[in-house]
Amino acid sequence: MSRKLVLVTGCSDGGLGSALAIAFQKAGCRVFATARNPAKMSEMKASGIEILVLDVTSLDSIKSCADEVRKLADGTLDVLVNNAGRGYSMPICDVKLEEMRRLFETNLYPIVTVTQGFLPLLLKAKGGGLIVNNTSVCSVLGVPMEGIYNASKGAVALLSETMRIEMATFNIKVVDMKTGAVESRIDENQILGPDSLVPESSLFSAGRDALNAAFSGDALKDGDERMPRHQWAKTVVSRLLKRNPPLHLWAGTYSALIWIVTRLLPVGAFNSYLRRKYEFPKLVGDAPKTVRQGCLGEGL
Repeated sequence: MSRKLVLVTGCSDGGLGSALAIAFQKAGCRVFATARNPAKMSEMKASGIEILVLDVTSLDSIKSCADEVRKLADGTLDVLVNNAGRGYSMPICDVKLEEMRRLFETNLYPIVTVTQGFLPLLLKAKGGGLIVNNTSVCSVLGVPMEGIYNASKGAVALLSETMRIEMATFNIKVVDMKTGAVESRIDENQILGPDSLVPESSLFSAGRDALNAAFSGDALKDGDERMPRHQWAKTVVSRLLKRNPPLHLWAGTYSALIWIVTRLLPVGAFNSYLRRKYEFPKLVGDAPKTVRQGCLGEGL
């Protein structure tokens, strides 16, 4: 039996993509690991995995990579894992339109453009192809301060549902990978800079320092509650390679709990829990009423 041919996007060192690539390789697959910068793929080099350059936001890069895979894999591809993405944390009232646009250009648009680029190869997969979209549990969970990120992942989740129906006609399966808390370097892929900081005029100015520290990843370095990424990847790959992989693949810390809570707990009760957990009274503090009124709409 020939080895399955797998391409994974977003395989920079320390991320979920590199862990997935290694897990697929250990499962006996031939893997093409991709990222924008090959210099940040030392894990892939050390594992002997084939490395290709792919900037998922560039149509030219997508075409070039697809052409190269076509030559290397005799015109076929069994599995495409759309994993590349980035984060952006900010209260909704302070979101900058340009940052929101950049996030969607990385997290959402490539689900369409990368899939289109590699679809001719997936159509030739023996036994049918497989498309895997990493949406994360944030696609169903309104995590405070992550509204734009949640929205990008929610859009990918709904896109995956539609894609599954359309692609079934061509014997291509689509999996929505709802990832929970897993060790990774996603904090290093945050949109950073002056526009990534909560402004002094924010409704949440009382918690500005704490929020900015959290958004930069400084408050999340220990990762004690996150599943080790290689453990997560091994679990995920074993399920993806089944004859009939799950339509929604929940894996990672808290993923099972979130699956249960979002189905059984009343929305209002869960909203109240999140408000308490994120200590909103402390984040708002005693900000003057004029500040609260004046900041709305400033993000645009």
